[in-house]
Amino acid sequence: MMAIQWAKELSVGNEIIDSEHRNLIGMVNSIEYAIGTKDSFALLGAIKLFKDEVDDHFANEARFARAFNYHFEQHGLEHRHFQEELQQKIDDLTVKIGVWPEYAMGHYPQLLRNWLIGHIACEDMKMKPVLQGYPCDFRPV
Repeated sequence: MMAIQWAKELSVGNEIIDSEHRNLIGMVNSIEYAIGTKDSFALLGAIKLFKDEVDDHFANEARFARAFNYHFEQHGLEHRHFQEELQQKIDDLTVKIGVWPEYAMGHYPQLLRNWLIGHIACEDMKMKPVLQGYPCDFRPV
């Protein structure tokens, strides 16, 4: 599989959120690389780091939503569901000492790719019209 590339069509118009999205794309590529090299230690580390970054990103999105009084309930539920799923994968890898069955190794990168691009292109794009009413470097307090 080719690495995911950032494209301007994925921009939501805010430098902070876009930067976080670019970072998450790079992390999905790192997870995919670790799976491809069958480096279970690197894979577990990459997924844990990804989860930490996802948690921070979701917290930032929630701060943005509160700053504009944006209805975020459904979006927040989707965040929590994905966070629980990621934690389950981390727990599974930890118990299995980083070894997954071959089918899981082939399936998981595509799942992460689909989730991340879908999250940006569908869910986060709903905030774009609101974000465009603020400077591109707007940061909620």
